Amino acid sequence: MYPVRRSSFELAPHPGSAAQARRMTRAQLSGWGACEDTCDAAALVVSELVTNAIVHTASRRIHCELHDLRTHEAAAAGDGERVRIAVRDEGLIPGDTGSAGRTAPEEEHGRGLLLVAAVSAAWGAQENGPGLLVWAELPRDAGAQATGPGPVPDAPDSGGWAW
Repeated sequence: MYPVRRSSFELAPHPGSAAQARRMTRAQLSGWGACEDTCDAAALVVSELVTNAIVHTASRRIHCELHDLRTHEAAAAGDGERVRIAVRDEGLIPGDTGSAGRTAPEEEHGRGLLLVAAVSAAWGAQENGPGLLVWAELPRDAGAQATGPGPVPDAPDSGGWAW
């Protein structure tokens, strides 16, 4: 088994945090030897997930984690090595139900998770205390293709995610 590589950082919920997350993610994945296409896709994914946490929650801190999912077994099986990006928020303001519903095609917002699904091999979300942890896995090298789109939340049971 390859050594487990993991990195995490926290961000304040302000507009510059998405750009900071992109820079930190790209620097870490480059340091791990991920190809440029993976770094580009990871920067897009982390930007979308951090932006969602800023816009749709009352978080005072946004926690980001990067995992290098490399194993000898995956390499031997040709299963494709991956990197995982996870963003955890602190949840909604008490009493707020979020913005349920779908986004009209002409609206500027509401396509972030569609982009995440399009570039990811897999992605998902799970409740984490009062907040939500959203993760995505990307192929580690340019030769691998995302199987996307992965699972996407389906309104009205989407937990308040807007489309």
